[in-house]
Amino acid sequence: MAKSQGEPSREARDQAARLARRAVDVLPAGRLAEQLSEGRPLRVKFGIDPTAPDIHLGHTVALGKLREFQDEGHTVVLIIGDFTARVGDPSGRSAQRPVLGAEEIDANARTFQEQAFKVLDPERTEVRFNSEWLRMEAGELFGLMARATVARLLERDDFQKRLRDQAPISLLELLYPLLQGYDSAAIDADVEVGGTEQKFNLLVGRDIQSALGKEPQSILTMPILTGIDGSRRMSKSLDNYIGVTDPPQEMFGKVMRIPDELMPAYFDLVLRRTVPDGVPPNEAKRALARGIVGRFHGNEAAADAEEHFNRLFVRHEAPEKLEELTVAPSGDVHLPAVLAEGFGLSRSEARRLLDQGGVRLDGEVVPGEPLDVDPATLDGRVLQVGRRRHRRVRVAG
Repeated sequence: MAKSQGEPSREARDQAARLARRAVDVLPAGRLAEQLSEGRPLRVKFGIDPTAPDIHLGHTVALGKLREFQDEGHTVVLIIGDFTARVGDPSGRSAQRPVLGAEEIDANARTFQEQAFKVLDPERTEVRFNSEWLRMEAGELFGLMARATVARLLERDDFQKRLRDQAPISLLELLYPLLQGYDSAAIDADVEVGGTEQKFNLLVGRDIQSALGKEPQSILTMPILTGIDGSRRMSKSLDNYIGVTDPPQEMFGKVMRIPDELMPAYFDLVLRRTVPDGVPPNEAKRALARGIVGRFHGNEAAADAEEHFNRLFVRHEAPEKLEELTVAPSGDVHLPAVLAEGFGLSRSEARRLLDQGGVRLDGEVVPGEPLDVDPATLDGRVLQVGRRRHRRVRVAG
């Protein structure tokens, strides 16, 4: 890669400023503008280990930044870490990640690619698997390891915390930043984008490129999106996520559960706009929900999802489309057994809900006694558990 000469052009500085919006770090300072002054499409790297099958809104923060680079004419190199997923990224972890099997990793990788193109432009995306270059001979691996020191690798905050807590750190985890860094050298990355928890790994990528005689990449880190619980980073394992392929109604409902104080971040990082001025928080949140559902499913689906939400939570009506629950036609039916079958509860849970008034039939609270009822009194009616779960009861035959 040729180094740019002289001061960056005004056009390059303006483009660098646009691309730096919403980023936490853009390092080294001024280097991105110098690269843009070279007048060629940059190769912008983003790596993901396919340890889970689905993309959630947290992933779209970085993916959205990559799309901005594409819209400016640059190429995104999406690296699927099918090899590094077998090692496990220690970033943000207080314990070693579980290692997945090859079949699960491959299935997750296919799903991730499909979903990533809900944000990225396929025409400006180069997809690579790091097993292409990381299945190296022992001599090559030892040579890579010789380019880093244990002291340097232990600088990262995650490892420092584990050392203080006397928690184990595996040799595989120490190796991970070197492997991710080698990805940058292998694909000649000009820029690497990642979350703030990836900063150490991205900087190691610069070190590896320099050690191999290549121009080191710029790095750009993006904020971490807090999950809908309002306290922890969005994660499928924490069940506080909104998936990009969630059904529209489910997606709308999840957005409406976001704490009000998170709305500015969601508007900015997911929709790339500000909270509407002069509207009550509930209306602003509805606008956020419509925007997010509209982005991934279209405006018509967003309108339908909002109507579904209103039906359930404003007018307290049953959904238009309901799963059916079939009961036997003869003899009394045992309500706890019906609830257990229809809603995946234990019979003791079902009895507790009945005692607490948590079960309704056509909107009316079902009393805790009697527990055995004539099935004809249930036929065609809507059984409801909690606020969101409904089934229409049908008598067999």
